[in-house]
Amino acid sequence: MTVSSPSRAPAQVAADPPGPAAHVGRPRAIVIGAGFGGMAAALRLRAKGYAVTLIERGSAPGGRAQVFEKDGYRHDAGPTVITAPFLFQELFGLFGKRIDDYVTFTPLDPWYRFRFPDGDTFAYGGTLEKTMTEIRRIEPADEAGYRKLLAHSKALYDVGFTELADQPFLSPWSMMRHIPSLLSLRSDRTVWQLVCHHLKSPKLRQAFSIQPLLVGGSPFETTSIYGLIHYLENEWGVYFAMGGTGRLVTAIETLMREEGIELRYGETVSGIAVEGGTATGVTLAGGAAIPADVIVSNTDPLHLYGHMLPPGSASPLARLKLKSRKSMGLYVLYFGTDRTYPDVAHHTIWLGARYRELLHDIFRKKILPDDFSLYVHRPTATDPSFAPPGHDSYYVLCPVPNLDGDVDWASAGPMLQDRIVKALDESMLPGLADSIRAPFFMTPEDFADRYLSVAGAGFSIAPHFTQSAWFRFHNRAEGIRNLYLVGAGTHPGAGLPGVVSSAKVIDRLVPAVS
Repeated sequence: MTVSSPSRAPAQVAADPPGPAAHVGRPRAIVIGAGFGGMAAALRLRAKGYAVTLIERGSAPGGRAQVFEKDGYRHDAGPTVITAPFLFQELFGLFGKRIDDYVTFTPLDPWYRFRFPDGDTFAYGGTLEKTMTEIRRIEPADEAGYRKLLAHSKALYDVGFTELADQPFLSPWSMMRHIPSLLSLRSDRTVWQLVCHHLKSPKLRQAFSIQPLLVGGSPFETTSIYGLIHYLENEWGVYFAMGGTGRLVTAIETLMREEGIELRYGETVSGIAVEGGTATGVTLAGGAAIPADVIVSNTDPLHLYGHMLPPGSASPLARLKLKSRKSMGLYVLYFGTDRTYPDVAHHTIWLGARYRELLHDIFRKKILPDDFSLYVHRPTATDPSFAPPGHDSYYVLCPVPNLDGDVDWASAGPMLQDRIVKALDESMLPGLADSIRAPFFMTPEDFADRYLSVAGAGFSIAPHFTQSAWFRFHNRAEGIRNLYLVGAGTHPGAGLPGVVSSAKVIDRLVPAVS
């Protein structure tokens, strides 16, 4: 393992006591995996009246949203951006509670700052007028184009998110009903093609096409449906959970405990029992069997269908989807600094000299290029508690090939760390080479080992048009009754809004307890 830092603390590995006596005799639901999709599914099943057991192989909930602490520096290990906060508010509202009593969401301004190779920057968000002011500074002719892009994004949002994100796609006909509206919005185009249709500036084209990378796709291959993210951000804003995403995980964990959900950490589900085409329970790695009336998997569907089910139990279509193209891998560098950089924004997108060619190397050729683009997270810009006084905490994400590429991460990992530190030292973090403290990193090998992510893919399967909606792994298992799927590899897709919405799909499919 390349990550030597401790995981989220305090860790609780013992099983919680069963829920209240009122839960005894109720149908039992087992949720495999305590990522955001699994936690949301557990809460929705509990609200429907099930006795719910959530089993997580890690020592704490959150899935990839763990928290690392090293030498006084704290780091969110996974997702750092909160959009669509209403999706989290809904989970607490299921039980008549307010999320504001558990965690505080702070709006960011700007949402992101883009840094281009020539040193120019573009501050995106806060308000629409601030964005427009920045656009006029870079390319006045793109002001009207961006307004048209935003209007198109709203149309995509109204269909792709409002109408479809929580709808199950279980048959080709469920997809066919929406084909006319999707085609009218030109969802056959890629995100890059959509943005280029409206904007002329090469800088703005890059800035407004990077969103697919946040959900595992290349803007040159991802369906323009994901252009809805522009409107999502403008409508709801971009937030930071004070204390970090780990604090949001703790808030949800507290709610699960309050509602009597049984939490079992440090246990791996190795298999799912299927009898007569119906899932009947799970088997733990130690051999113990646990029966269940409903099972929800928050594991990578590629791992679920490839390794956890009896041979031949899944449908031929599900087995065909095992050949789906996977998302890129992720290299994440964590470190602190013994000084602060007050001019560095909370979120910075650091763009390298190459764009299309770089992504082609990563997604298609699956080689580790000499250059890179980076997402730099500086939580201490908003929450100083992430580092000792007078220090900063950083998380730097670098898209890389997944493990289908032939990269020797034992040597490439330290080498990439050195190159990233040098590049940041020479640009937005001058003096970093001398001020860096307690660095460590994760590679795709760690994603495969820690999260059972097939090929160490950062976001399961890629969000292409032919791997979306009905073409994606279904939320109700294909060929197996009483088994359901949530998470990045299922509909509607990756990213916090996507995985939390996948639990809303489950809510529509699983009957309430009478």
